[in-house]
Amino acid sequence: MSINASASGSPNITDFLSLGFRPLYIAGCLWALVSVAIWIFAPTIIKAPFDGLSWHAHEMLWAFIATIAVGFLLTASATWTKINPLKGYPLGWLCVLWAIARAGYLIGGNSAFWVAAIAETAFFAISGICVLRVVLKSNNQRNYGLPLMLIGLGLFNVMYLRAVMSGSYLEIIRQFNFGMLCMALIVLLIGRRVIPFFAMRRVSGLDIPMQVRSGHIQLALTILAILVGLAGQYIVMAVALALTGVICLIQVVRWKPKAVLHNPMLWILYLGYAATGVGLIMAAAQLSGLTSGALGRAAAHVHMIGMGGFSVLIIGMVTRTALGHLGRPLALDASMLVSYYFMIAAVVFRIAALWPGAYYKPFLDAAALSWIVCMGLYLWRFTPMLIRPRF
Repeated sequence: MSINASASGSPNITDFLSLGFRPLYIAGCLWALVSVAIWIFAPTIIKAPFDGLSWHAHEMLWAFIATIAVGFLLTASATWTKINPLKGYPLGWLCVLWAIARAGYLIGGNSAFWVAAIAETAFFAISGICVLRVVLKSNNQRNYGLPLMLIGLGLFNVMYLRAVMSGSYLEIIRQFNFGMLCMALIVLLIGRRVIPFFAMRRVSGLDIPMQVRSGHIQLALTILAILVGLAGQYIVMAVALALTGVICLIQVVRWKPKAVLHNPMLWILYLGYAATGVGLIMAAAQLSGLTSGALGRAAAHVHMIGMGGFSVLIIGMVTRTALGHLGRPLALDASMLVSYYFMIAAVVFRIAALWPGAYYKPFLDAAALSWIVCMGLYLWRFTPMLIRPRF
């Protein structure tokens, strides 16, 4: 597919705001690029009440990963229910709320912080309510839980922002972990459904189980981990996380990964889902005190889940779903494939940077540059498509 083909037709605000994935994929990926550049190369831009680490963690989880999830669910719910939950100028105003939050946190000071917090809370609340409205209206019982998870993400975001205002590092980490677990709940539910579906559609003769029973157990364990974690029962939480991660890996094996090795659009999803499982097991080990050194740091499982899991899945999903919903062939060109490799390189360099030593800073810079290139390639290739009519 040529660049000229991707740019056919004129940019059109009606088409751009026709489905949630169009503006929110651009917004999320652009901010992923900009925020990492700020965090690594210009951290003095970050203002109180955030410090550098709490801002970086927040923007990665809620401004990038959760934003892409919102864009996906606003779009997917339109497909599942045949009712578009949000489009046109209401969708545009939702994006304005998102942008106000990004600007407010960077401006700094209590007033800007509260304006940003209110805008961001409204962003998640409106998104969740819009998805809830269409699944209830269509009696789409299978997906009743998804809008509640979006609202849950918003609630944990509020708790995280409260922790930032209090200045308690331990409470910031605690609320971030709960937000990540809520995001994991969404990722595991969606991934278990769409990955085997995509694989069977793309690989002729491939027949793999949907694993509904193990999926239900997996989701129940994740919810249990959140609940017992809130109650301070961390050993029980660790057991639930470990079992959830093991189920992830069993599911990937049962999805016959050898059958998709020739298809990057599929193996990138398998890889991200498997890394999520590994990250959950690492989280359980760290919570139980079974790890030490670099792997004993919370940063190890956070980056394995957030980068190796969620972000690898995201780069696969934002390419595959964008092509599908834009009516384009489900085939990668060179820039799309290269973006996958740069995302994987970013994960490898970031995990390597956990080990203290002379190479810490070069590895960290390499991770940031790989990430920036990955997101830059996506935006360069897909923005012309996302702002134009369906092909």
